[in-house]
Amino acid sequence: MPVLETENVEQLIAHLGVPPHRIRLQPPPGLATEGNAILARPLCELIDGVLVEKAMGYWESRLAVLLGHFIESYLDENDSGFTLGEGGMQRVDFGQVRIPDLSFYLWSRFPNRELTLEQILGEVGDLVVEVLSPSNTDQEMARNRQEFFTAGTRLFWIVDPVDRTVAVYTSPDDMTLLDETQTLTGGDVLPGFALAIRDWFARAGGRR
Repeated sequence: MPVLETENVEQLIAHLGVPPHRIRLQPPPGLATEGNAILARPLCELIDGVLVEKAMGYWESRLAVLLGHFIESYLDENDSGFTLGEGGMQRVDFGQVRIPDLSFYLWSRFPNRELTLEQILGEVGDLVVEVLSPSNTDQEMARNRQEFFTAGTRLFWIVDPVDRTVAVYTSPDDMTLLDETQTLTGGDVLPGFALAIRDWFARAGGRR
């Protein structure tokens, strides 16, 4: 686990790149463990020994659940893997725990389709999805993306519920931006998967 080298709260906020209200001070920053992350409520990620509250509202959850539905429907005919929702904790590195809004794993990575009994999965998703919440920052998402690709993720989607766009990353920096007139596809991770972004948002319902 990386060593936290900050001398004051201002440096801690700058280091983590998240708003201060999401940073938990108990356990003291730099001393939190995976065990603390498992027990934390609301859900918290573990970043450099600091518990950071997961940013997730009802609308972001709605969009993630629907996307999971569409992927699971695809899997009815293409039994290649499984999904985890917004409580699926993943170890991106020793002592570093992330909780994407949705992830997809290929069964081929798990002999005999057997999963661990641990509460934190020691593998990252082949596809990772984050639905942006108001308190998410560019710095936070950039680091999140980098950690997942370094750990083995092959495809990373960032969904913007306000602009109704999906940023499709095939590496930390290689991105294609899709708007609601376009179709989201699964590439080599979910071959043949296609979802009209407009239909996805229409199924979610309106907001006012």
